[in-house]
Amino acid sequence: MTKPLFLIDSYLKQSSAKVISIKEGKYVILNNTIFYPKGGGQPHDTGKIIKEKEIYNVVYVGKFNAEISHEVDHAGLMPDDNVLCILNWERRYKLMQSHTAAHILAALLNKGTGALITGNQLSEEKVRFDFNLQKFDKNLLQEYLIKANNLFGTDIPVKSYNLPRDEALKIPGIIKMAAAYPPNLPTLRIVEIEGLDKQADGGTHVKNLKEIGKITLIKTENKGKNNRRIYFKLI
Repeated sequence: MTKPLFLIDSYLKQSSAKVISIKEGKYVILNNTIFYPKGGGQPHDTGKIIKEKEIYNVVYVGKFNAEISHEVDHAGLMPDDNVLCILNWERRYKLMQSHTAAHILAALLNKGTGALITGNQLSEEKVRFDFNLQKFDKNLLQEYLIKANNLFGTDIPVKSYNLPRDEALKIPGIIKMAAAYPPNLPTLRIVEIEGLDKQADGGTHVKNLKEIGKITLIKTENKGKNNRRIYFKLI
């Protein structure tokens, strides 16, 4: 099984790896990877896999049957090849900043209103964020954005660790997705923003809130009864 280096150190920009298997000439399984597979509202990473002097562009990364598969733009890689993986770091870092910002905003909304997240999608340009709230007060939302921005730029650590499943589920608010169930695993990965939030999460994040900068609201939408949608972006 591929070792997910992105969960061990999300700041790794390159790594050496060995090709374990190839399917249809372009779907590559490695023994380890820095590339995050699409999931949990976070897009897949992009980058390059280099064999000697030949470059294979990574155009998609997904998880299938518990294995991480890398789709490259042309055939040529073979099992047992030793390769160098290089991450599109600028893209990844924006996603890390946005992901951590979304956790803060979700935590503030949850604590202040009890709202749970009903959907989310990160991209380089913006974040889509859905939550269940009966009354949609834009002034109140702006207050939470101001609170979030006041936290960004402060020296507050963000860390991740594993806990036994039963222990993790005893933590209030550990699941902030409405109608979501934690994976049926013996341990859960927890992302903790010191003094502010703890969530079960399998994505990549910055190490400190001071790395985020600021966010700004793009627009809001009503998406049916008790379902609200906002779009925000990094500035």
